[in-house]
Amino acid sequence: MKIYLAGPDVFLPDAVGIGERKRAICAAHGLTGLYPLDNVIDLAANDASRQIFAGNEAMMDAADAIIANLTPFRGPGADAGTAYELGYMAGRGKLCLAYCNDPAIYADRVRRFGDVASNDGRLVDAHGLTVEDFGLTDNLMMIHALELHGCPLVMPTETPADIWRDLAAFETCVRMAAAR
Repeated sequence: MKIYLAGPDVFLPDAVGIGERKRAICAAHGLTGLYPLDNVIDLAANDASRQIFAGNEAMMDAADAIIANLTPFRGPGADAGTAYELGYMAGRGKLCLAYCNDPAIYADRVRRFGDVASNDGRLVDAHGLTVEDFGLTDNLMMIHALELHGCPLVMPTETPADIWRDLAAFETCVRMAAAR
């Protein structure tokens, strides 16, 4: 089984090493990990971003499943690109698994970034915009896509010391994919 390894891990300074670790975990369970940085891209080309998109989409098309890292990235929720990739795979009926190394509820995460108040029975942020408050760890579309197209979001009971390099929840997803 080929697994597309989605997540903001590609932005880490040691992104290649993280990819190698993830692929090794997959291989130890009889799976093949497809890591976005495996694509050969000319970053100096005028169409570098299009090359990245096309390469990642081709990897997803070749994959049987996705394991998405939904750990909050640059805000209270998952990386936008990873959310797209999860939706892409769900839309194609492929097995969807994901993990998040921050077990906090989404509304609590939003509070980390600014004031949240109760207004007429709903939570609102400093701009008066409603804060999704269903007791879920991220946007309901991602949480329910996982439930319907794979397995519920995997999370540790406590936040690991290094949320970007702790791969215990990732390995749980790999085991679940291998069991399929």
